[in-house]
Amino acid sequence: MAAAHRARRRSFGGVVLVITTALIAAALLSFSGSVAPRANAAVTAQTWSDEFDGAAGRAPDATKWTLETGGSGFGNHELQYYTSSTSNAALDGQGHLVITARKNTDAGLGCWYGPCQYTSARLNTAQTFTQAYGRFEARIKIPSGQGIWPAFWMLGNDLGTVGWPHSGEIDIMENIGREPNTVHGTVHGPGYSGSGGLGSAYSLPGGRAFADDFRVFAVDWSPNSIVWSVDGTAYKTLTPADTGGNKWVFDHPFFIILNLAVGGDWPGGPDGSTAFPQTMTVDYVRASSSGGAPAARPVRGIGGMCVDVAGASSADGTPIQLHTCTGNAAQQWTIGGDGTLRALGKCLDVAGGSTADGAVVQLYTCNDTNAQKWAYTAAHDFISIAANKCLDAKGNSSADGTRLQTWTCTGAANQKWTVG
Repeated sequence: MAAAHRARRRSFGGVVLVITTALIAAALLSFSGSVAPRANAAVTAQTWSDEFDGAAGRAPDATKWTLETGGSGFGNHELQYYTSSTSNAALDGQGHLVITARKNTDAGLGCWYGPCQYTSARLNTAQTFTQAYGRFEARIKIPSGQGIWPAFWMLGNDLGTVGWPHSGEIDIMENIGREPNTVHGTVHGPGYSGSGGLGSAYSLPGGRAFADDFRVFAVDWSPNSIVWSVDGTAYKTLTPADTGGNKWVFDHPFFIILNLAVGGDWPGGPDGSTAFPQTMTVDYVRASSSGGAPAARPVRGIGGMCVDVAGASSADGTPIQLHTCTGNAAQQWTIGGDGTLRALGKCLDVAGGSTADGAVVQLYTCNDTNAQKWAYTAAHDFISIAANKCLDAKGNSSADGTRLQTWTCTGAANQKWTVG
């Protein structure tokens, strides 16, 4: 478990928990994973985004975000007062939202412990956007310093009726200042909340700090799993089997939250080493979904050849090959929000769940294992989630009947694929 010392995040003030805005499905396909060839995302339709374009000093878009206010401590004994002021949340004119934590100069602001020491901002989409399942990602440059606690996370839209943790919570990214090169991904639900939350930590290699650059933090959420990734590298998968018999509450719409807390039970308070102001800079926030039943389309590889089910057979173990494009059903693939590629009612599968170079790819009954999960990146790689290797045309050949396999990603033409 990640963050065994983490306190709960309970319900907040300033949010009307009646969701009335319908989701507007985008018609345009979006490769929502990072361009890094380790993304864990399917080809999906973007349903919501904020790119934070606008003049410097402008407030966040009120049609997308609600700014919460107050100094209650938010269930964690946090020290900041959240304001709606542009001194704490504003666009920078360069396509970013900047959330700023400052030392407080307003003697009129009261917090749970007395006069507030700090101000900051917390934004949510509870009144404007909720969604069940899909990919949720943000590109963020986080701050650093003891007692600083940035987060990108989600809460269930039934929070106001069932309460926390029964509504569920998905923490896509949390960082505490004393861990500059580590972030945490966690879920909270009934029987696994607060210090018992389920998840994992991810640390940058080489001791690098997250505050040094922008990173893409994401979850890919399906009915049967939640997968966390940083810059396209998946580092944790949770399924209903991981709750120890407790209820899996990640089966309904959630809304998005961005915030920068100061102090609290988990990070502890700032000390003499902590500089202010602190800034959390957000390049974008995006959500995408398969939008219902995905359309079937061809997948083309080297030489313009199509990915084909040999003999148009739907039997388990049927080889997958390249073949001249004919438009028949054996060459029509659906790419779902759960990461599967399907044809003839079955899934593209790495035989035996192998992680070795040269593992054959076949058609097989869908079974929700990572051997049947694929990530399609902006670089046009299909990557096996189980093997972390690329879909590859054997021998760099484009001849009819060339078998497909998994192989270490090289960037070569026989590992590049176009959809549609």
